[in-house]
Amino acid sequence: MMSAVASQCPLDAAVMHDRARADTGLDDFGADDYRERLDLYLSDLRGIDMHGPGIVNFHSQLVQWLKNRLLLTELLKRHPEIPDVELLPPVVIAGLPRTGTTHLHNMLSAAPTFRSLPYWESVEPFPLAAEAGLEPDPRIGRMDMAVEMMDILMPHFSLMHEMTTDHAHEEIHLLANDFSTMLMDTLAHAPRWTEYYWATDQTSSYEYLATELKALQFLRGGRRWVLKSPQHLGQLPVLERVFPGVIVAFTHRDPIPVALSMITMITYSERMHRDEVDVGLIAEAWVDMVTGEVRIPRMLGVFAAGRIVNPRTARSQLIGGMTMGLSMALHEEGVMDPAFGDYANHDLAGYHIASCADIGSIEVECLDEQDSAINPLGTKGIGEIGIVGTAAAVANAVYHATGVRVRELPITIESVLRVPV
Repeated sequence: MMSAVASQCPLDAAVMHDRARADTGLDDFGADDYRERLDLYLSDLRGIDMHGPGIVNFHSQLVQWLKNRLLLTELLKRHPEIPDVELLPPVVIAGLPRTGTTHLHNMLSAAPTFRSLPYWESVEPFPLAAEAGLEPDPRIGRMDMAVEMMDILMPHFSLMHEMTTDHAHEEIHLLANDFSTMLMDTLAHAPRWTEYYWATDQTSSYEYLATELKALQFLRGGRRWVLKSPQHLGQLPVLERVFPGVIVAFTHRDPIPVALSMITMITYSERMHRDEVDVGLIAEAWVDMVTGEVRIPRMLGVFAAGRIVNPRTARSQLIGGMTMGLSMALHEEGVMDPAFGDYANHDLAGYHIASCADIGSIEVECLDEQDSAINPLGTKGIGEIGIVGTAAAVANAVYHATGVRVRELPITIESVLRVPV
């Protein structure tokens, strides 16, 4: 049945905008800079082999975010005083994922000191005109059904992250209404959207978040917000600009179980839109998104090198070249001393090269190439061809694994995490 419904739920921006308009009776989505982000995300989603329920799920979520934009814009028109609502400096929990941020968030949210965001309100923050003031709130009933369905489709997810209608939730869904939240990257592998996110100043989206918080405060009260999301770790300067005086609390945990836990949760969640999840393929270039460390478990080089006179030594030469290329991609860097004009790392203590621990499986295949034009024997030199393509291949693998396009070598932790240095 869901497959039949999927044909009516295309991952198409125009169709989604029309459906949002029809559901709300509104047509003003506010500032239109979100459209580029939505188009990029849809392009990534269309490249995924989804099953019918997955298509319906993504279509419905994106339409809801568009509806939220329409409803907020209308609310601001009817109540122009909302932008003047005072936002006290919030408390923001910004630890790494899977480090206890949810537990700390729940604890602080239990205190009457703070205004928090229940799950149902995060998904549908602004009521439809026909439902405004109704008791019980129809949005709560819809969330009850959504949580029940989630428990059926992912029965073990609650063991990793409990989801209930009223639990204190992250504001990532509010940021999703501007199509600029790392929630979108955890829902599906979206490399082009992710690269755009990290390459773009997020100030305008956080300002949109601030407006939403003011509107929610206007509708349901509260004074000081307690917020939580790991994505804020990459946006601390933006947080300070948009929320002056913000207090940020960091949680900590050993990064190894953090990474394993996060990878497990994301892989399990993919069943919401895919029949089969090829974990080995996803981890082909394993990048720890917590530490930014790059691991290459396997490399395959295929070369057209003319007639191979000695296969054993040729294979050894090419393996050595690929190792050098990997070393160039991840380790080797000449650091110039600006004061003396000489290299500061002129020995192996400071000039890092690949070691056995950095190399997984390396496979080499030579094509049966006959090139009589090069010379009578048809032989070619193979001294460099193992090196030159490897660094580019590693950079492409990092891009496909993370969505981060690195254009300078070596590929460092800072460049993967987009940390300014």
